[in-house]
Amino acid sequence: MRVSTQERKAEVLRVAAELFSEQGFAATGVREIAAAASVDPALVIRYFGSKESLFLKAMTLPPMVLETLSGDVDGLGERLVDLMVTYMRDEPGTRRRGVFAALIRASDRPRVKEYFRETLEELVVARLVPQLAGGDAQLRARLVAAQLNGLLTALFLIEDEVLLEAPTASIVAIYGRSMQSLIDG
Repeated sequence: MRVSTQERKAEVLRVAAELFSEQGFAATGVREIAAAASVDPALVIRYFGSKESLFLKAMTLPPMVLETLSGDVDGLGERLVDLMVTYMRDEPGTRRRGVFAALIRASDRPRVKEYFRETLEELVVARLVPQLAGGDAQLRARLVAAQLNGLLTALFLIEDEVLLEAPTASIVAIYGRSMQSLIDG
């Protein structure tokens, strides 16, 4: 059975996301990705241009954030915290946690840092600013993005044991209230 180019690219992306999530950017090589996807390493470069470009394409954040941010601002802080903690709090070592950790660990690379900044801008700030009242909406939206980033870093990069063991409802109630105060102004 002949495999199409799209199917090969999709498999390379799937494998790359898995390996980058498990091992990080620096420890994952193009040859390793190619071998796991059963393709020639030259194809990986031909499809994506570079390891960094492949990384950026493979490391995606959850689209549910868009839906949550499109809703009413009443209770948005709690909904965002609940979404992030619930979505990311899956079995230890799974891809969801790894995607975020891999992005943060690789953010010393200029293109990755820019991708991360643009993603936060598009997913959080640009969607939140029009919904916030007051002249400081831009600042408050960026602080909400910073709070989300901080929570995810504490949970899934630093792996703060107290936060990891805390009930989701407690984190949502306390941290969500803090985030809501920024949203409400």
